[in-house]
Amino acid sequence: MSETPVRITVDGVEIAAAAGQLLIDACEQAGTYIPRFCYHPRMRPVGMCRMCLVDVDTGRGPALAPSCMLEVRDGMVVETASDAARKAQDGVLEFLLVNHPLDCPVCDKGGECPLQDQTMAYGPGESRFVEEKRHFDKPLAISELVYLDRERCILCDRCTRFADEVAGEPLIGFQGRGYHTEVNTFPDRPFDSYFSGNTVQICPVGALTARPYRFRARPWDLTETTSTYPNATGDRVSVHASRNRLLRIQGVDSEAVNHGWLADRDRFSFEAVHSPERLTEPLLRKDAELSPAPWSAALAAAGDALQAALGRGGPSSVAVLGGARLCSEDQYAWAKLAKGVIGTDNVDAQLGDGLPAELVCALPRATIAAACRPGGTVLTLAGDLREEFGSLFLRLRTAVGSGDVALVEMAPLAGSLTALARHSLRVRPGDADMIAEAILDPPHGAAIAGIATDELRAAAALFADGPLTVLVGRTSVAESATTTAHAALRLARAFPHARFLPLLRRGAAAGAIDAGLVPGLLPGRTTRQGAGAWYGAAWGGVPEHPGADAAGILVAAAAGRIDVLVLLGADPLADFPDRELARRALERVGTVIAVDVFGTASVGCADVVLPAVTFGERSGTHVNIEGRATAVTRQVTPPVQCRRDWEIAAELALLLGSDLRIASPTDAWTELTDLSPLHAGASWDGVRADLDGLLLPVAGDGNGTGGGNGTSGAPPGMVTLEDVRLPGAPVVPFDRYSYRLVADRSLYDRGTVVANCPSLASFARPARLRLNPRDFERLGCRPDDLLRVTSPAGAVSVAASADDRVPPAVAALAVNSGGADPGELIDIDAAVCEVRVEPPIP
Repeated sequence: MSETPVRITVDGVEIAAAAGQLLIDACEQAGTYIPRFCYHPRMRPVGMCRMCLVDVDTGRGPALAPSCMLEVRDGMVVETASDAARKAQDGVLEFLLVNHPLDCPVCDKGGECPLQDQTMAYGPGESRFVEEKRHFDKPLAISELVYLDRERCILCDRCTRFADEVAGEPLIGFQGRGYHTEVNTFPDRPFDSYFSGNTVQICPVGALTARPYRFRARPWDLTETTSTYPNATGDRVSVHASRNRLLRIQGVDSEAVNHGWLADRDRFSFEAVHSPERLTEPLLRKDAELSPAPWSAALAAAGDALQAALGRGGPSSVAVLGGARLCSEDQYAWAKLAKGVIGTDNVDAQLGDGLPAELVCALPRATIAAACRPGGTVLTLAGDLREEFGSLFLRLRTAVGSGDVALVEMAPLAGSLTALARHSLRVRPGDADMIAEAILDPPHGAAIAGIATDELRAAAALFADGPLTVLVGRTSVAESATTTAHAALRLARAFPHARFLPLLRRGAAAGAIDAGLVPGLLPGRTTRQGAGAWYGAAWGGVPEHPGADAAGILVAAAAGRIDVLVLLGADPLADFPDRELARRALERVGTVIAVDVFGTASVGCADVVLPAVTFGERSGTHVNIEGRATAVTRQVTPPVQCRRDWEIAAELALLLGSDLRIASPTDAWTELTDLSPLHAGASWDGVRADLDGLLLPVAGDGNGTGGGNGTSGAPPGMVTLEDVRLPGAPVVPFDRYSYRLVADRSLYDRGTVVANCPSLASFARPARLRLNPRDFERLGCRPDDLLRVTSPAGAVSVAASADDRVPPAVAALAVNSGGADPGELIDIDAAVCEVRVEPPIP
């Protein structure tokens, strides 16, 4: 759209509108609402319902026209409530109600239905039709989550457009002709979409309903609050509850983040909050069994274990794993407890499946909106976004599909965006840095990378020309993060204009890094060496020695050097890539203190279990992958014995003879903004003043002024690219007899949230070894055969399947999907995981 505004007259009032803007949007921005059914601002207008007809004079006399299909033009005169417009709207509603059932009292949409509202405001008031309405069998289960009542459908095309245009999954569409036209799925192709719940939300009538919410409550029984879903992108949501139970999560249209879209796993995960498997009371290990105990006894046992560990082995004998599921206030409280009170730097919110924290802090940060802005180029150095970052995938797919953004893909496997990519560069596991080097020197790099010189040159030209956003994450946890980190660092130095979006899949891992819940860093993306004096003055001390990351912590634990291991919502036995190391570590640790919501496998190994609150039960702040701070709002009361994580940290500090001086989430956030150069200026109220929250740092380079808790002077600067120190990038020679393993993710795994949601648990499928179809002939086997996969670390037996998205000599196995576990094959010290694949011995 042009930046030059145009002047139009709406109902006798002259207003300004952007050239090229749709008339329906211009009128709404000026305060005049035009009724509509088919129009949705995030999808292509089609003008199907004709409810938005208005009287428009463009200089050739007034005429009725659909305002959703008409762009504003200078001098346009619009009458939204003329006799002709009102008569047209009256007629549209009368025809829609000819066959629409009057079952509002039992319809899930009743009370929040645009058809109800507009019939009252614009309709005829009574019907002239006495004939029998048409009927269909109802409801029709078009998927395991979505039901269809065909007689309610008004053929607005919203659901079909979303499935096709936004999700790229045209599994629902119009069938029949004329009077017999209906929306339905195709034979033997159910609506198995990761994003089907969005169609229920945008349906303007009750034609599509969600099974988890169907007949659970009436809209007027619900209390509603705007919050942030605790996923990596920080999707803005509306949380609905009744009688102290979460009943529904709806997407909220945030321009900065998710445009109102949600993945079904997030939308329907509210069921886990009220799961009977919740931890609802503290547990203490007695006689080798975990038994219920009072909070006082559980906290005393945890405090005694920490005191004993400090007396025996000093601060380095204590370690904290996890925290990526917490709000920023909780993360800050635990960072202050661990580093300021206990004095240990053995703290890591990532579980060996993320990126080096220093690199994440130093890379110039992009925003989600900037990545999807027209005219730019996006490089994805990551796994399949559809499986891990649902709302980001939808936004990027829309931008790339419309031709506004050029996409270059660097990944070992073809993914959901491959068909739309301008260039798709196949990267063997462990070779990411090699491909990045090849892009910078195409003639020389083509021979090294095995990619055509012309394709490398074309990709390099795209990177050099115009805005460049790099989405960098882990393509596989079966290879070292070092190669990906080196590739990102190489690209950052070669293309200074590039901006990076770190794809850390754990909910608030980016916020945990910013809060200092990682080794070597303090809050605000500052280093222990540079900011130690600053935080030491405020906290009373900081760690004297550098700490270990998750892998180092578990290695130390397995060697017997960790006396107390605190798990903050972490399950190393299920989530750490090297399963054998995780098992040995938990066996050798003196005391395991687990602060969690569910009884995971790792919680089963704990000596002290402290039940915590979860999403919907707490208030605080969420920081997403782009550094955007948004509000998390409490909606229901947690189980009576579940406590907030910052409270547990504060209680443990008192038992250790210290005081965190935190009595509420507001206190924690205020102290963080006083001390951290990154958070300076992001007040508690400021974060909540806008739907999109605040992008950190609020002021320019982040070097604001602080001085909380008696400190004075300027706070330290943040980590820069010059501060990043990475181990050398490993070069792994290719073994033509082995396969390189890709351990990737699927949206529905056997994680604790999905497992505790009755509506989602059945979607998790047992893992299968995915091989290129040509490899079956090489191996002398067929799809569905049981194969034996071995590595230096272990072996598994798993059924195979043919997948042409997997290149030859690469084997793919999903993480945490049940059945064969790739963690049994992975050695965390190896640069890549090479495996042998063969039929099992009879």
